[in-house]
Amino acid sequence: MALSRRVLLGQLAATGAAAAAVSAGPAAAQAAPGARGRRVRTGFDRLAADGYRLLDGRRVGIVTNPTGVTRGGTSRASETGRGGIRHLVDVMHADPRVRLTAVFGPEHGFRGTAQAGGSEGRYDDPATGLPVYDTYDKSGRELADIFTASGVDTVVFDIQDVGARFYTYIWTLYDCMVAAVLAGKRLVVLDRPNPVTGRAATGPVLDRRYSSFVGREPIAQAHGMTVVELALLFNGEFVPAAAGRPVPLETVRMTGWRRTDFFDATGLPWVPPSPNMPTPDTALAYAGTCLFEGTNLSEGRGTTRPFELLGAEGLDRRWAEAATELDLPGVYFREAYFAPTFSKFQGRTIGGLQLHVHDRAVFDPVLTGIGLLVTVRRLWKDFAWRADHFDRLAGTDTVRTMIDAGAGVEEIAGAWAERLGRFRRVRERYLRYP
Repeated sequence: MALSRRVLLGQLAATGAAAAAVSAGPAAAQAAPGARGRRVRTGFDRLAADGYRLLDGRRVGIVTNPTGVTRGGTSRASETGRGGIRHLVDVMHADPRVRLTAVFGPEHGFRGTAQAGGSEGRYDDPATGLPVYDTYDKSGRELADIFTASGVDTVVFDIQDVGARFYTYIWTLYDCMVAAVLAGKRLVVLDRPNPVTGRAATGPVLDRRYSSFVGREPIAQAHGMTVVELALLFNGEFVPAAAGRPVPLETVRMTGWRRTDFFDATGLPWVPPSPNMPTPDTALAYAGTCLFEGTNLSEGRGTTRPFELLGAEGLDRRWAEAATELDLPGVYFREAYFAPTFSKFQGRTIGGLQLHVHDRAVFDPVLTGIGLLVTVRRLWKDFAWRADHFDRLAGTDTVRTMIDAGAGVEEIAGAWAERLGRFRRVRERYLRYP
């Protein structure tokens, strides 16, 4: 069941330094550890350092969550020694140069208290008194009406993404872009790193028949882009068709970030973007193992290692052994037993495996996720799909039907290769970092 050398090299080209050098120039071939001597400044850091000139005279509303933080040294308070890691809403609200009048909360909420599929609703923020509007899973005219009711004329977006198509914050961005056109608002997008690098796009590209809030438009499962790059792509490729014209868009890029940088090379503080994304290691696996949400296996929710621990009742060491036989690049598997505190199999001890990424430079999360699905489908007699949800996550029914038909990892990856190649060519036009 091991991948052939030819196919393996073809897949690795999508994630390795060779592909990065082709797609982003020679500078991108530098390894992530080399970034440790550089200081990555986020879009917000640069906006604040420039005195918020982009927001001068504007009534501003911001779409953000707990990840919208400073790294220190960007606010007047920090300049007097009272700084540190602060939320940008608190910083901007206290700064007379900014007229911040509203906050818009995505999935999990502005302050991040809600679990998956939830939000915090409409309330006034106790810390600032600002009205907080719930934007979760709202789009089109409904979201445009929220922008209008808030009284803002400029919407700012600043949320940490994790690099996977089905992570909903990028579709909140897309929905905000469409709604801003409909409401006659201006949009400013502040950039943050893709924590799993921006080396290349991998995995199936969404088929619009499976469009949903975990994938509105045809991009790859692991897109390999930053939020600003995605905003430029959305505005160039998709927003005009949805809203009639592009949104008036301004972006503030980072400095010091390179496409080969993993998050630990940035020097930025990691704030969990959602309750089940506790570490950058989680993000590294997520683009592949989130597919297990579309099955009856636990994807590790309710453990300290979500998306790295996978399992179900009746599974044992044989799954880790079968996964190891695939010889997938950059990852080891060990048998594991755990009892989730919530979600699937709550309070019951189940068996399965844990992923251990030992070489993230060649690790491909999407191939790994497919390989694990192929092996567990063959091994476990009680395996079942949550077919509608799985197909929305994968962006196609092809992955599921091919696994059911007994296809291997090579064959499944080959089925998405042509559309992925087309997406990569479109993506090239919107990349902004070396």
